[in-house]
Amino acid sequence: MLFQVGGQGSRPTFFEMAAAQQLPASLRAALTYSIGVLALRRPFLHKLLDFEDESFALLMLVLESHTLRTTDASFSESLYGLRRRPANIALKNDDATTSNTALRRRQRVLSVLFLVVLPYLKSKLHSIYNREREARLQATLWGDETEHDYSPVSVPTSDAGAPVTTRVTKRVQRILGFCYPWLHASAEGLQFAYQLLYLLDATGYYSLALHALGIHVCRATGQELMDTSSRISKMRNRERERLRGPQWLKTLQGALLSCTYTVLDYAQTGLIAAVFFFKMMEWWYQSAEERMSAPTVYPPPPPPPPPKVAKEGIPLPPDRTICPLCSQKRANPSVVTVSGFVFCYACIFKYITQYKRCPITLMPSTVDQIRRLFHDV
Repeated sequence: MLFQVGGQGSRPTFFEMAAAQQLPASLRAALTYSIGVLALRRPFLHKLLDFEDESFALLMLVLESHTLRTTDASFSESLYGLRRRPANIALKNDDATTSNTALRRRQRVLSVLFLVVLPYLKSKLHSIYNREREARLQATLWGDETEHDYSPVSVPTSDAGAPVTTRVTKRVQRILGFCYPWLHASAEGLQFAYQLLYLLDATGYYSLALHALGIHVCRATGQELMDTSSRISKMRNRERERLRGPQWLKTLQGALLSCTYTVLDYAQTGLIAAVFFFKMMEWWYQSAEERMSAPTVYPPPPPPPPPKVAKEGIPLPPDRTICPLCSQKRANPSVVTVSGFVFCYACIFKYITQYKRCPITLMPSTVDQIRRLFHDV
């Protein structure tokens, strides 16, 4: 499958590189959503959701290793017709290719490290940080800071009698939770800097990982695509020829090898189809939900401002618990609905019966607009 987005020469555009980088996240969301739906009917699939990071990392390990070995590109890059080449190879804008543009074994292994292992570690660090942040927030809300000191090097008093391994594990989690925001901000800042420089044609590396590996990402020419297909066929034939044992065992092993390659090929096509289907359904249902929930998404209006005290009205006492009419502590506090000020029930009832207005704002009022407050019951 080849998805060209435009541009000239062998250098991919910024949008091609961005689309290839965002594809694994969309793939993970699609798989998580699909497994969550299937788990409603098959409860044993919940185990995959419990180990979501490990399951996805194992899947990507198989896919990335297979595509790097066969096409010299990551899984997402191969779907967009991109290839990885050593940076010391002089790139040309025509269809001429050299025979020594393949990645070295060390570069393939380190590419798997940057594509699978580091995202897995980042996901686990993010989970640890979220747990520590929720614990700090809960301790703050419940006023428990004295018992739970969330300094990265301190040991809580509740863990004083815990085993050494438990205390060490919690201390490491605290340190990671404290350092993760700085590490995350630094990594995102470097990524943004590289993307900006790539967009301005100031560098040929789209990310720090590609720069550290000494790898350029280039478009695959038509000749390279045909050479890749023939190379894959030769690799599979060589692996079949290496099979040892009786003829029936070779036949069985060859059949299993062919089934494995077929499953991998279909898995790549099926996964990318699942990503596009999931994104389409996400857009469809999200737009429908926004239309249905449009009246309820607006924030509540701000409360009205307090009424102004009239110049000829009774002044408010400094103490909020004192009745403005009798200057005593309020008894049976009652509010005048037209103004919101609180008085003694007997005082305000007598005043409104005589003057037909609020004593503070001088707004017209009747005794039917007096409401008893029950906050002291």
